[in-house]
Amino acid sequence: MLMLSLVHTLHKLAIWSLARSLNMPEPLVHDTGMFVVAQVVTIENRVGRALCTKRLLRQVRSWFR
Repeated sequence: MLMLSLVHTLHKLAIWSLARSLNMPEPLVHDTGMFVVAQVVTIENRVGRALCTKRLLRQVRSWFR
């Protein structure tokens, strides 16, 4: 429980300090961060699907048919 409280406090401190350095409101910094995370996850999923071994194997086999 103590560790969770410490992590939560450090998270709030990090958002607060980033918001102060960028001169932006804290909720905007938090929401922008969530948007960036969503975009990165989407890109990772696309790349992961493109490099999936089964799919890649099927694609290579189709080239040689």
